[in-house]
Amino acid sequence: MAQEIAFHKVFPIYKVEHDCILSKQGDVTLAFEATLPEIFTLSDQEYEAFHQVLVKAIKVLPNNTVFHKQDWFLSRRHQPEFEEKESSFLSRSSERFFNERPYLDHKCYIMLTRKPADRKPSSSVFSNLIRRSIVPEGPLNPQRMQEFLDGAGQFERILKDSGFVKLTRITDDELVGDNRKPGLLERYCYLLSETNAPMIKDIHFRDGLKIGDLHCQLYSLSDVEDLPALCGSRINYDKYSTDKTKFSVGFASPLGQLLSCDHIYNQYIFIEDAHKTIKQLESKRLRLQSLATYSRENAISRDATNDFLNEAISSQRLPVKAHYNILLWTDNKTELKELKTQVSSALAQMDAIARQETDGAPQIFWAGLPGNEADFPMNDTFDTFAEQATCFLNLETSYQSSVSPVGIRLGDRLTGKPVHVDISDEPVKKGICTNRNKFILG
Repeated sequence: MAQEIAFHKVFPIYKVEHDCILSKQGDVTLAFEATLPEIFTLSDQEYEAFHQVLVKAIKVLPNNTVFHKQDWFLSRRHQPEFEEKESSFLSRSSERFFNERPYLDHKCYIMLTRKPADRKPSSSVFSNLIRRSIVPEGPLNPQRMQEFLDGAGQFERILKDSGFVKLTRITDDELVGDNRKPGLLERYCYLLSETNAPMIKDIHFRDGLKIGDLHCQLYSLSDVEDLPALCGSRINYDKYSTDKTKFSVGFASPLGQLLSCDHIYNQYIFIEDAHKTIKQLESKRLRLQSLATYSRENAISRDATNDFLNEAISSQRLPVKAHYNILLWTDNKTELKELKTQVSSALAQMDAIARQETDGAPQIFWAGLPGNEADFPMNDTFDTFAEQATCFLNLETSYQSSVSPVGIRLGDRLTGKPVHVDISDEPVKKGICTNRNKFILG
């Protein structure tokens, strides 16, 4: 029989106050909700500009910072407003036509976590999910805390000024929730949506990951051998492309809006001390140099490490560690095989290989809890540069209805969900166009 552990004994969050999450290890986390550009609306040049903005924003973060982007994709059904008294016969007929139309709802959260300088790196065998006690090693330095807040402020300003992203700081109430609405922490632990009532579920790690009646699978991109040979800010979307014209989507879109099932796409970038990282890689290169005569694999690894160091120094690249994973779930266990096929196909579009996590899934899942990013098992990360790491970030969201009182109803390209669109005044206000022509056909 599996051993039961009380939730409060392993829960890593100590306190939530001043819109910050404080862990029991002394890690401080700021959380933001991000509004991304709508899918299929960016050009090739805009994808590249957005990519460069993300690289610039990550580079201003101080050392020992974890950048965690968490994209939630939840299956929903369109719920019309049948009770409106002023609705006409045509309006009610339209609502009946779209009633219960399935679509994928998207929410994006960005967490910035600052680790204490003396914090021991976590691994799969040294996770706070396994340790019996969690005791901080030392208090936070106020000067380092201010440095982190300044870096986070610059990060937020760079993204807002770009015009691609809207960031909103998540408050204490939105993080912890209340008796009627679950907060972000509770939603992640029990895989709840914003509209669900607060609910406590059992979390099982034996014989697979299971939360309540939801059967979960975790797939990761954590090894360089599973990654694509090339990456960029965009890829071609074959369904809308022809031999002469190429239609672009974000490089990681196959793992986001184009993956039509309930899932969370977690993206981690760990900013460490660049000089220390280069020094460690230099030592690794020397060891491989000594062992190069014993095997060809050592010689190849030595050359790869040497090329990495040359690029870091000559091109002034920021070396980082990265990890990406997709958490899927369903209440029907027979659907897991179909979900695996969908993920494998999505990763194949990126020329990547699907790796299902089994033994390390509990630690990776637990590190995805907002505020616990610093306890991510570092043995499941890989070395890269900030430019390549940001290529795997999801850059797009679903179509959004306009707040304008005038407009027409159009259908979402992917699901057919009805979307209210202002094609007259809003495009001019946003600078999409400078003039417009109208005609009446009678």
